[in-house]
Amino acid sequence: MEQDYLIAGHRIRIQGKDLLEALAPLPAFIPFRTSDGGTPVGEFIVSSEDGPTMTNRLYCVEVYGTFWRFGRYADGYAFEIESPAGELLRLWTIDNRIYLSGVLQERLLHFACWMGFGLLVAERQTMSVHTSAIVYRDNAVLFLGESGTGKSTHTRLWRENIEGAFLLNDDSPFVRIVNGKPYVYGSPWSGKTPCYRNECYPIAACVRLSQAPYNKIERLPILQAYAALHPSCPPAFAYDESLYDVISQILDNMLSQVPVFHLNCLPNAEAARLSCKTIFGV
Repeated sequence: MEQDYLIAGHRIRIQGKDLLEALAPLPAFIPFRTSDGGTPVGEFIVSSEDGPTMTNRLYCVEVYGTFWRFGRYADGYAFEIESPAGELLRLWTIDNRIYLSGVLQERLLHFACWMGFGLLVAERQTMSVHTSAIVYRDNAVLFLGESGTGKSTHTRLWRENIEGAFLLNDDSPFVRIVNGKPYVYGSPWSGKTPCYRNECYPIAACVRLSQAPYNKIERLPILQAYAALHPSCPPAFAYDESLYDVISQILDNMLSQVPVFHLNCLPNAEAARLSCKTIFGV
């Protein structure tokens, strides 16, 4: 049994009954199913083996109560995700294949697929960005900031106060460089907001948000713009030279073509209108 998914324009193949049954209860992946043929850029496969030993641990973090460990082994990358109850799911790469072993628990699998997909498509100038992405007039705006700074609130204010604006993804869309230009794609990973659109749009602007008792927006010079974008890139990738090269190349491309702003704002309609007018002139 197998099923193809088209995510960020890349075809991924899921192999095996066990893995497909584990993914079936996850509605996030349904809009990305495809059956139109074609060669996948990579495959996900359940292995009967425990997986290789992570010989070079690069990054460890707790995410929503799960524990992530990322690193390398002799032939590729390795990733482990553990639930608070001690359930463990392992992932490792061999060329263009992602192998999985352990507990195919829905929550663990959802996160593991995000990491595995990111590793498969990194060399194809594609990476996830921690952002809430809004679409207006067939262009996307990426709102950036640490968790709790109001990204979701600000995009909601756009939807409520700017006619025609809609949400593309509320947590982890993918930016991909296509023919030298940056585009953002919806993905199956949208945080706590169920928004799973299999669509892509050119990026009109990026906006770093900060909470403030007033509304003020300014365009950032190149070095500050880089600093505004960098924290929203996959943090684990920053600890590996090859993956960090991907981050640098994508950011360089974006900074050469996409304006980056800093918005100090209140959680009100005026803030949404200010950012929209600054970016689109209306």
